Amino acid sequence: MENLTFRHQAAKPAGGTRKTAIAGVVASGNLEVLAERVLPGTECVVEIATAAHGFGPVWEAVVADFVARRSPGGLRLSVNDGGARPDTVALRLAQAQRLIEEDAP
Repeated sequence: MENLTFRHQAAKPAGGTRKTAIAGVVASGNLEVLAERVLPGTECVVEIATAAHGFGPVWEAVVADFVARRSPGGLRLSVNDGGARPDTVALRLAQAQRLIEEDAP
């Protein structure tokens, strides 16, 4: 198992009031993302657990693009990878952020 951590500064905090959200399911060719509103303001941390070794530069590029496009400030995003392609990674990250940006019930 390879564990990667990427720290970024987002342009602004993520909206909404939910404290946590989860998107996706770990299965062959997919992944799950847990989003938690636990960091200050514009900080963002993405932690990845993957069995696919040697793809750090690809993960780094996908995460940097996500942060630049979506500005997930204040979020820690934990990714459990089951062999997902980069486009699926980007989709699940965006879904997790969209869910956490909803107002809490």
